[in-house]
Amino acid sequence: MSRFRTVPDFDDRGQLAGMESLVFGFLVLVVGSLVLANAWAVVDAKYAATAAAREAVRAYVEASSETQADRAALDAATSSIRSHGRDPAEMSLTVDTEGGFGRCRRASVEVVLEVPSVRVPFIGGFGRRFEIRASHAEIVDPYRSGLEGEAACGG
Repeated sequence: MSRFRTVPDFDDRGQLAGMESLVFGFLVLVVGSLVLANAWAVVDAKYAATAAAREAVRAYVEASSETQADRAALDAATSSIRSHGRDPAEMSLTVDTEGGFGRCRRASVEVVLEVPSVRVPFIGGFGRRFEIRASHAEIVDPYRSGLEGEAACGG
């Protein structure tokens, strides 16, 4: 009699057990990647909207007249949105001034971007759209040249 045990022969039964866990893990990876990509799309949209609002209000307060200021703000916001790789048609721009355009007047710009709830790379976005808002405000420089009137900012 031998003191060693013999090793039984194994066959291939049960070789594919657990394959469903690989498929499930792959699906979790894909869904998780989509969730992260969508979260990044929202963060990226917020950066784009904030930059567009900042550039628009800066262009507005540096213009020499109200009609030029409105056009300059829209052009600056459109250019900024385009430079972030977004479609300017998804953007809306609102300029609000306290008492019109002039020295010491506060101008506020709000940019609203529409972002789809699901955005898949190479396919595009679909689903319900929601709004990303950003605003920025500046005061027209009281001592700059090119504007009529006195620099009478209340103190």
